[in-house]
Amino acid sequence: MLEKIKGIGPKTKELLNKLNIYTINDLLTYYPFRYDYLRRTDLLNLKENISDIKIVMDGKVDSVVIMNHFKKINKISFRIETVYGKMGVILFNRAFLKNNLRIGTNIVVIGKYDKKNNVLVASDILFKSLGKKEEIIPVYHLTSGITSNTLKRFINEALLNYKDQVIDNIPKYLNDKYNFVSKKLALSIVHNPSDKEKLEEVLKRLKYEELFEFMFKINYLKYKRKKENIGIKRDVDIQKLDKVIKSLPFELTEDQLKTTYDIIEDLSSEKQMNRIIQGDVGSGKTIVSFLAIYYNFLSGYQSALMAPTEILAIQHYNNLKELNFAKNLRIELLVGKLKKKEKEDIYKAIEAGDVDVVIGTHAIIQEALKYHNLGLVITDEQHRFGVNQRANLKNKGNYPDVLYMSATPIPRTYALTIYGDMDISSIKKMPKGRKPVETIIKSEEEMKEVLEMMYKELINNHQIYVISPLIEENDNSDLNDVEKIENNMKKAFGSKFNIGVMHGKMKSAEKELIMQEFKQKKIDILVSTTVIEVGVDVENATMIVIFDADRFGLSTLHQLRGRVGRSSLESKCILISNTDKERLNIMTKTTDGFKISEEDFKLRGSGDLFGTKQSGDMSFKLANLKQDYNLLINAKTDTEEFLKNKNPEDIELKLRLIKMVNDNS
Repeated sequence: MLEKIKGIGPKTKELLNKLNIYTINDLLTYYPFRYDYLRRTDLLNLKENISDIKIVMDGKVDSVVIMNHFKKINKISFRIETVYGKMGVILFNRAFLKNNLRIGTNIVVIGKYDKKNNVLVASDILFKSLGKKEEIIPVYHLTSGITSNTLKRFINEALLNYKDQVIDNIPKYLNDKYNFVSKKLALSIVHNPSDKEKLEEVLKRLKYEELFEFMFKINYLKYKRKKENIGIKRDVDIQKLDKVIKSLPFELTEDQLKTTYDIIEDLSSEKQMNRIIQGDVGSGKTIVSFLAIYYNFLSGYQSALMAPTEILAIQHYNNLKELNFAKNLRIELLVGKLKKKEKEDIYKAIEAGDVDVVIGTHAIIQEALKYHNLGLVITDEQHRFGVNQRANLKNKGNYPDVLYMSATPIPRTYALTIYGDMDISSIKKMPKGRKPVETIIKSEEEMKEVLEMMYKELINNHQIYVISPLIEENDNSDLNDVEKIENNMKKAFGSKFNIGVMHGKMKSAEKELIMQEFKQKKIDILVSTTVIEVGVDVENATMIVIFDADRFGLSTLHQLRGRVGRSSLESKCILISNTDKERLNIMTKTTDGFKISEEDFKLRGSGDLFGTKQSGDMSFKLANLKQDYNLLINAKTDTEEFLKNKNPEDIELKLRLIKMVNDNS
C-alpha cells in the first residue's frame, strides 16, 4: 500500500494515482522518461556559436527576484554568482519558484546564454550544486501538486524499505546467461544513476524483462490455443458465399478475396480463429468482415461487431443493412445512448436468439447481456480497446471465433513478432474507383494559396478538415492551436461557410454530435485535433489541411490523410510546415500505409504507430520496438524455450507469468 510511505496521505495518493501509481511496485517502476547529463559548461573554451547551444551553469542566487507579467506570460529575473562572475537569469512562466530563489541558494541553471547582455535565459532550474564530475539527473513526468523532489523522496524510501517486494520475472538461467544484475540493484541504479555505462546496462536489463513478459504472453497464448484445439466447426456450401460475392455492386480486390477465404477456412476449422486483418484506411476491411458475418449466419450462429465509437458503430450498422445479402439478417444496434427499455428489449431478443448480428460499442460487452449462440466476434480498430474489453466480448460465447481489424499497418517483420499469437491477413491494394489523395507541402508564408485552394473546394459544395496539434494556446509554444485556427477560418470564410470545432477535451456526446453534423453537411469546415475518427466515412470531404505537420509522425499523418478520398471525388491533403520538409516529402511520394509505417519505424520507433501508453498490449514503460528489436527477438526465442523446459526451479515463475496472462486476457 502506498500509504506505508512517509508523506503519502489520501490527497497525495490521489495525485500519484493520476500518474498511474497505485502500488509500491508501480512507484518503484515509475521510470524517468529521460536523463539530464550535467557538467558545468566551460564558457571560455566554447568554439560554437554560444547563443545556439544549451548551457549548464551553477552558482548562488545573488539578488532579490523581480517578477513581471505580460498578459498570460510571467517572467522572473535575478542575478547569480558563478565561477565566471555575476550573471543575470531570466525564467518564463515559473512564478511558483520565486519563494525558493532566496539570496544564497545554490542552483543549477540550464538554458541559453546571451553573451551580449550577460544573461542566462533558463529552460530549467535545479536546486543543487554541481560536483566536479558529470552528474546524471533523472527527469520524471509529474502532475500538479507533485514535485520532482517529492516523487524522488517517495521512490527512495520505497527502495530503502520495500525493495524485498520487488518481483523478478526473468528466469535465473537467463539472468546468468546475459550477466544481468538483480532487479533490486537495477531499480536502485535507474533512479539514482552515477555512471552512464552502468545506467545503460541496467536499462537494457529492465527493457529485456518487459519484452520477456510480453513475448511470454504472446507465445503462451499461441501454445494454449494450439493445445486446446477448441472452436466451432462450420459446414456450409461455399458456393452460397461465392454467389453473394459475385452479386456485390463492386468487385473485390485480390487481397480482399484472399483474406475472405482465409477467414472462411478458419471458420470451417475445429480450431478457434484468432486472426487480425491489417489494411490501409479505405482498403475494404469492413466488407470482408461483413462476408464473415454472413458465412457465420449461414452456419446458424450470432455475430457481434464492436466499434470504438458510436458514430463508427452506426456507420457499420447502416452499411451492413444496405447490402442485399444482409436483407435476411436480423441486425440490432446497441449503443450507450439508447433508452433503458430499448436496451432491455434488445438484450431479451439477443438471448432468445431473435437477433443474428449485434453491432455496437462497449455496450455489447455489458455483463447483463447474454448471447444465445455467439459464434463470431469482430473488433474494429482493435488497438483502441484494452485487453480486458476484448476478452469480455471473446468470453461471451462458447469459444467464438475472433477477428480483429486494424487500420494501422505495421511492417511485416514486427507484425509477425508482436501479433505472434494471431494469424495475419494484410489488405494492401485499394478498391477500384478510389483516387489517390494528392499530398502537397506548403509553408505558413504560402497560406494565402492554401486558403484559395480551400475556397475552390467549398464553392463546389465540398467539405474540409483542418487539423491542429494543440487544443489550446501554450505560452511556451508557437504551434497553431484549435481556437487560433478557428478564428482565422472565421476571418477567411465565416460569413459564407459554417465552421465547427472538435477536440479531445470535449465529452463523447459532444464529439459524436459534431461528427454527425459534419456528415450531414451542416458543417463545411471542421477544425479538430487528431480525435477525428479512423474509419468514419464523410464522402463529401475532399480536403484536409494539417497545421504544424512536422509535429506528427508519418503514420499519424497517413491516418489523417485517410479522412479524405473516401469516394471517387478528387481529394487533397495539405501539410503546412516550415521545417522537416525532407521527412514530410515521403508523404508526397506514396499513399501505401505499409511503406509509410516502415519509414516511421526507421525514424521514430513504434510509439507513433501504437499511441502512447495504450490500455492494450503495447504499453511498455521503457522498451521501444524499433530501438530494442534485437532484445525483442532474444525475448521471443527465450520465452519459446522457457515454455518448453521442465526445470523445477522455473515452475513458480512460470505459474506466476501464466496467472498474469490469464488475469489480463
